[in-house]
Amino acid sequence: MTASAGMGSARRWILVGLVLLVAVAGYFAYEKYLAHDLPEGIARGNGRIEATEIDIATKTPGRIREILVDEGDFVTEGQVLARMDTDQLQAQRRQAQAQLERATIGVETANSLVTQREAERKAAVAVVAQRKAQLDQAERKLARSAALVKNNTVSEQVYDDDRAAAEAARAAVSAAEAQQAASEAGINAAKALVVDARAAVDAARAAIESIDADLNDSILKAPRDGRVQYRVAQPGEVLSAGGRVLNLVDLEDVYMTFFLPTAEAGRISMGTDARIVLDAIPQYVVPAKVSYVADVAQFTPKTVETEEERQKLTFRVKAQIPPELLKRYVRFVKTGLPGVAYVRLDPNVAWPETLEKGLVK
Repeated sequence: MTASAGMGSARRWILVGLVLLVAVAGYFAYEKYLAHDLPEGIARGNGRIEATEIDIATKTPGRIREILVDEGDFVTEGQVLARMDTDQLQAQRRQAQAQLERATIGVETANSLVTQREAERKAAVAVVAQRKAQLDQAERKLARSAALVKNNTVSEQVYDDDRAAAEAARAAVSAAEAQQAASEAGINAAKALVVDARAAVDAARAAIESIDADLNDSILKAPRDGRVQYRVAQPGEVLSAGGRVLNLVDLEDVYMTFFLPTAEAGRISMGTDARIVLDAIPQYVVPAKVSYVADVAQFTPKTVETEEERQKLTFRVKAQIPPELLKRYVRFVKTGLPGVAYVRLDPNVAWPETLEKGLVK
């Protein structure tokens, strides 16, 4: 009984080994078939479908109030994805609005003060004119008294009184002119207050605009069409500035990254025709264009001395899928899918029938 069980187990292991051997041989035969099936001017490389990722993040620190999308949802440009708590920003805006109103009243008050100072200046100018007229009258009277006192027509007392009156009139003119200068200085000071009040108004308005910008940034919107890949945070969490909330995949920028050896990569130019065949849907062939060839080789050996070693250098290549094609099949685009990219190194070589049949249009 034990011997027969041991023989059965051995047969099973032998059978498993044969299956694995056949599978490995079949794989290498398939790879060899694909390699030989391609014309001379077409190269191939294994890769995966990738897309540009976009992080939806906060601009300012805050708490997440709500997230309106889930992982896997398709979103359109401008769609609201999440909202941040804005209670503090709203309070700051009310404060800035009050400062704006106060500054606006300050401008009106300063303008009124300028008007008052200008009126005072006009009065001072009138007083100066009045005092000068009085001085002129006093000087004329003094001149007559001086002439008459010589003939003893008037007394010395009258002459002294007229001279004192003239001196008083001169002093009154000087005082009036000083008052006029003070009123002019007051006007300049009042105008400076107007400038300061207007600056306060501008500062308050700028503060409101800054807060409004933060309020707008607290509403997180999709910058372009795409699909939600991850919800990095959840409602109620407090994030710092730049904290990630969501991760989007830009479904208008999809490509396959693959690697080609030096001899083939050196023959590729930007815009070269390419074809992509995915393992999940091998019956479809996706058209593409080469959009990138790395300028630095990968898997470079430590020393490159022989031609054989140089052939080990590989370069990263991107095959970009046309955006108009992606828009038509956006619901079917999935990143991470493995497949094979084919590149036409020689534009004069026709695509094999296997890569023309099933071409997605």
